[in-house]
Amino acid sequence: MEIVTLPGQRAGGKVWLVGAGPGDVELLTLKAYRILQSADVVLYDALVSEDIMALVPKDAEKIAVGKRAGKHRSAQDEINQLLVTKAFTKQNVVRLKGGDPFIFGRGGEELQSLVESGLEFEVVPGITAASGTSAYAGIPLTHRDYAQGVTFITGHCQLESRPMDWNSYANPNNTLVIYMGILNAGLIKSGLLEAGRNIDTPVAIVSKATTQDQRCFIGTLGELERLASNPALKMPALMIIGEVVELADTLNWFKPDSMQHDSVQNQLLHREWAQGLSQTLKAELAH
Repeated sequence: MEIVTLPGQRAGGKVWLVGAGPGDVELLTLKAYRILQSADVVLYDALVSEDIMALVPKDAEKIAVGKRAGKHRSAQDEINQLLVTKAFTKQNVVRLKGGDPFIFGRGGEELQSLVESGLEFEVVPGITAASGTSAYAGIPLTHRDYAQGVTFITGHCQLESRPMDWNSYANPNNTLVIYMGILNAGLIKSGLLEAGRNIDTPVAIVSKATTQDQRCFIGTLGELERLASNPALKMPALMIIGEVVELADTLNWFKPDSMQHDSVQNQLLHREWAQGLSQTLKAELAH
């Protein structure tokens, strides 16, 4: 789709491509928070938490352009066009994405449309789902005794029509993290087994990571389909495959139940933190 600009009108706006992190509002970066506070319009994904959206100014225009498996609200071409249009008509445009915008977030595609339209932009990285999920699940992605490397792949594509090089992902000394792979659990399992990965390789599927609804489903590669079909599993969910998953029992520190019990107090503390940060940023900008 060809991007349409506004003939005769000079682009006066700017676009910030902002990573919102994996869900916990306190994992948002200070720069992301500052940019959100000055937003005139925010185009946000379905994975951005309500707590983070609550930081957007009340008078800012909010546009949901989220994508979920089989439930795309907006086509990518439409999002690209919307970014360009809003940048011509609004001063500060924020494209808010869950996780990090450059890791399976199509951030590069969106920036290409801005470059073609001659628009100014900045990128604010965020904590990607892989590192946030693994940290909150007590699963180090690398460990000298278990895994000397880690690979991130996406599993939501049509794997049968776009075959993947499973031999590259079956290294037992490497942790494999799969984004958007729940619907293709069977193909992922068979691909790794055929490439030589052991059927007893530990796996974890972490649902709604870093939030009070986080759930961890742990088993083996041979059980991957059963784990992925558990009715208690809610999206978004991430797969972690490798020997490091064995450490989850001993390194798991995050207690969602206690987080829920303390939610009222946390909300009050967060409001105080946000107000204090806002005053500090305003004072710095004034100088």
